[in-house]
Amino acid sequence: MQEFSIRTQSRTEFLDITGHIDQIVRGSKIQSGLAMVFVPHTTAAITINENADPSVQRDLLADLNRLVPFHGAYQHSEGNSAAHIKSTLVGTSETVIIDKGRLALGTWQGLYFCEFDGPRTRKVWVKIISG
Repeated sequence: MQEFSIRTQSRTEFLDITGHIDQIVRGSKIQSGLAMVFVPHTTAAITINENADPSVQRDLLADLNRLVPFHGAYQHSEGNSAAHIKSTLVGTSETVIIDKGRLALGTWQGLYFCEFDGPRTRKVWVKIISG
């Protein structure tokens, strides 16, 4: 397993981590298998979505913030219940096929780290499985 850290700058944001994950895959020398990407945090997530137009990430964040507002009738005392809910909705992991030593993503797809309770320094874990 490999781990890397990222520093987020905003309360909520999407960071494209596709290149970083692809470097880990290439470094593994695995030609066929799976890349499992996981965040060990309860207020962050990982997703795959369009990486050609940055307005897609802005739209996703805007609607997540609309659907799960920062302030509500939450009982969690830390004041970050919305971040926990968003993490659960999006999910804390993605698995991507490795083909010919590269991530097998669609033309417009990228891997994103999703921050819902920043800014913070966060960890991302990557496990490469040969197969």
